[in-house]
Amino acid sequence: MLKGIILACCLTTTVLAQKESMLLGPGDEVEVQVFDTPDLNQTARVSDGGEFPLILGGTVKLASLTPAEAARTIEAALIKSKVMYYPKVLVTVTQYATQSVTVLGQVNKPGAYEIETPRSVVDVLGLAGGLTELADRHVTIERHTSHRQISYYVSNRSDDLLDQKVMVNPGDKLIVPKAGFVYVLGDVARPGGYPMTNNDGTLTVLQAVAQAGGTASSAAPNSSRLIRKTAVGGYQSDPLNFSAMQKGKKPDIPLQAGDIVYVPFSYLRNAALGVTSIAASATGAALYISK
Repeated sequence: MLKGIILACCLTTTVLAQKESMLLGPGDEVEVQVFDTPDLNQTARVSDGGEFPLILGGTVKLASLTPAEAARTIEAALIKSKVMYYPKVLVTVTQYATQSVTVLGQVNKPGAYEIETPRSVVDVLGLAGGLTELADRHVTIERHTSHRQISYYVSNRSDDLLDQKVMVNPGDKLIVPKAGFVYVLGDVARPGGYPMTNNDGTLTVLQAVAQAGGTASSAAPNSSRLIRKTAVGGYQSDPLNFSAMQKGKKPDIPLQAGDIVYVPFSYLRNAALGVTSIAASATGAALYISK
C-alpha cells in the first residue's frame, strides 16, 4: 500500500515537472521503471527510427511523445503482449541526445549553448547575452523533435518574464528576428527611423512622432500623411489629422513596419513633395535606437 502511494506521488510530481512540450527524440536515453516488477526496469536509447526496445512487450514508438505519454504507451504494450494486466510505468529522460540549444538572430552572443534540462526563454536568452537593441520581441522556438515552431513574446514586464509556460528544450532552436522600423520624416526634431521595440512591439502615429521629438514650430502637422507600401509594390498616402488625434477626437493609428509618417514644412515649396520622393528619402534616414 505504501509503495503504491509513493509511486503515485512520484508519477504526479514527474508529470507536473515535465512540460507537455518536452518530447522524446531519437538518441535520447530513457529510463523505464515498472512498479513492483524490477526485472522489467531498463535504461536504453530511443533509436534513430524513434523506437524503444522493451525487455518484454516488443518495440514501442516513443519519439515525439512526452514522458507521461510514453509511460502510457509502454503500459499498453505490456497489456497487449499479456506480460502484465495492470502495469504502472514511470518514464524519465536521463540524457538527451542533443544537449545544446542554438540561439540565432538579434542576440549579443549567438551560438550553441549546453543545457541538460528544459530552460525558460529568458534563461536561454541570458546565456546568449540578451537581446540586442534591434531585436524584435516576438521570438520563435523550433522544437528539435517535431520541428514545430512556437511563437513567444519576450515582455518587458517582470511578472511576464517569470512565466514559464513555454520552455526551451535541449536541441531546440531559438530565433530572434530583427525588429521592424517606422519612419518619421519632415519637420520634426529628429527625423529618421525608429524600431518597434517597445513592450507591445507596436507603435502608433502619436508615439512615433513623440519619439522623433515632436513637430517643429514651422511644421504643418495637420497636413501630415501616412505613407504605406502596398501589396503590389507601390505606395498609398493617407491624410493624418494630428490635432484631432491629440485631442482624442480621432483614434490614434497603429503603424506597421516600414510605414512613413511625413510631417510637412509650412513652406509651400515643401508641402507638395511626392510620395515616391518621401519614400526614397526613408532609405537613407538616420536610425535611432532607444537607450
